[in-house]
Amino acid sequence: MNGCLVLAATPMGDVGDASERLRSALGTADVVAAEDTRRTRHLASALGVTITGRVVSFYDQVETTRLPALVEDVAEGRTVLLVTDAGMPSVSDPGYRLVAACVERDLPVTCLPGPSAVTTALALSGVPVERFCFDGFPPRKQGPRRAWLETLRTESRACVFFEAPHRLADCLEDAVDVLGGERRGAVCRELTKTYEEVRRGTLAELAEWAADGVRGEITVVLEGARPVAARPEDLVAVVEQLVADGARLKDACADVATAGVSKREVYEAVLAARRS
Repeated sequence: MNGCLVLAATPMGDVGDASERLRSALGTADVVAAEDTRRTRHLASALGVTITGRVVSFYDQVETTRLPALVEDVAEGRTVLLVTDAGMPSVSDPGYRLVAACVERDLPVTCLPGPSAVTTALALSGVPVERFCFDGFPPRKQGPRRAWLETLRTESRACVFFEAPHRLADCLEDAVDVLGGERRGAVCRELTKTYEEVRRGTLAELAEWAADGVRGEITVVLEGARPVAARPEDLVAVVEQLVADGARLKDACADVATAGVSKREVYEAVLAARRS
């Protein structure tokens, strides 16, 4: 019988978000590795599920020491279910190292999809999120945090990240200074819970709102930077480099076109430069 590591998303607040596959896995797994064993037992009870397998704690401080035994459980044919307090394991929660260790041993790993604060906040944010990046938690100290925000100054993708409630006001104040008060975003608080709240607006408005203090689990979404208009001739060298790397000319022109400069204008500028 083949063993398997199973990553399972758990509800962020509303127990009704638990999938049937999670219910089944909690009741049948040989081993349940839980970030907080008490919360996992409470979840199982709320779902009407009896955990029959061995339950072990698996949080940041014990992750490394627990790895060898859990990997051996999988190698010996057992199903190991990994759950965190809320959302998807490995996303700013324990899990990555266990997955990597199983992959290194060529052991099966699968996932039971479900709730995620990242995608939920993106969907609720009200800003364009066709392309986005996830940055976990920002640095705690102001200097490194402002340096991190500098990397987002020209980032065209929306950025989603978590923040502790007692650091949110300082983080948003720094974001106003670095990114400008007119950049838009959303602060999502207590997603799927009783006091869920989504505050949308400019960074200046969000910083003013957060100054009085905010409670609960926080997920923030920042609008991507808007493209800066350029002259078509300024983009010729970039296009030619893409072509040299193997791109088709028309595709390269489309890739570098920005607000105020169409791909046709870029294409014509490249042809003009080649003629000259």
